[in-house]
Amino acid sequence: MPELPEIMNLAAQMQHTLTGKIVQEIEVNQAKCLNLPVNAFRAVLLGQRFQGTTARGKWLVTSLPSGWLLISLGMGGDLLYHANATTLPEKRQVAFSFRDGSCLSLSLWWFGYVHYARELAEHGMVAKLGPNALDMSLDDFRALLQGKRGAVKTLLMDQSHIAGIGNVYIQDPLFKARIHPLRPANSLGEEEIAALWQAIRETLQESVALGGFAYEKNLYGEKGRWDTSYFQIAYREGKACPRCGAVVTKIKTGSTSGFICPTCQPLQPGE
Repeated sequence: MPELPEIMNLAAQMQHTLTGKIVQEIEVNQAKCLNLPVNAFRAVLLGQRFQGTTARGKWLVTSLPSGWLLISLGMGGDLLYHANATTLPEKRQVAFSFRDGSCLSLSLWWFGYVHYARELAEHGMVAKLGPNALDMSLDDFRALLQGKRGAVKTLLMDQSHIAGIGNVYIQDPLFKARIHPLRPANSLGEEEIAALWQAIRETLQESVALGGFAYEKNLYGEKGRWDTSYFQIAYREGKACPRCGAVVTKIKTGSTSGFICPTCQPLQPGE
């Protein structure tokens, strides 16, 4: 499932490669990923020029003269650029053909979206997103946690509070900051908040620099270089903690699983 690093890289590549291209044709093989009827979607997109793309959490946001093209890969999928139509994947939900002969194809695995909005504020799923995780200052981050009684991991994965962090990228920052994922957010001290903010930034920036997670592809079909060798405790159940040697444990954290060092990340501070 792509998270902020993968979406940031895709956005940068779309900005570089697709800006200025004009939509000549649109192929839709799965109408349920659209937010408009196929004919209406085609009517508002055909002839539109891609003016630039940015990342909003796990969404790709492309500016058009008449509005916005909004793409979410959901639980995973491939968004690929093609110099011509001969290399389009067989199983594709949507494909955009441009006037210069190049194409953009979208092959979704599960729960992806290709939407159009005249105004971003009118698109409920994007409008409710919090700021991108890498755009939050320490003061912003501190204000987010203050007064929140819920588990810190759940809060940080809530896209309406802070956008772009999922289960892959939250594990190691919590470990680096020595914070148990089920700790109430408002129980964190000033030093813990600063350590967590810094750890989140370091982890996300490291992945961005390496092209994203190795299980995901970029716009040109290349896999990222941020792989499991960079994990410290994430998905390393039964392995030794790199800090103290204790056994990494898998726990239930709401609707997701978490990985912790029970020694370095006590549920009760001071244990």
